[in-house]
Amino acid sequence: MLIRVMYSDGRFDMVKPSVLEDLLEQQVVTSFKRSDGWAVVGRDALRGSNQIRYRGVERRQL
Repeated sequence: MLIRVMYSDGRFDMVKPSVLEDLLEQQVVTSFKRSDGWAVVGRDALRGSNQIRYRGVERRQL
C-alpha cells in the first residue's frame, strides 16, 4: 500500500508507510492523504507522535 504525501517544497509523491514515518521524523512532509482526507502535520493528530515507533503489521487503509 502506498500513501500520497506532499513535501515542504510542494511536490507530491507516493510512499510506503515505513517511509512516511521516516519523512515525518525528518520533518520534510507537510501533509499526507488519509482515508478521510489530508492530514496536515502540526495541525492534525498523528499516530505515534511522542511514542515508540510501531513496527507491527500495517492496518491503515487509504
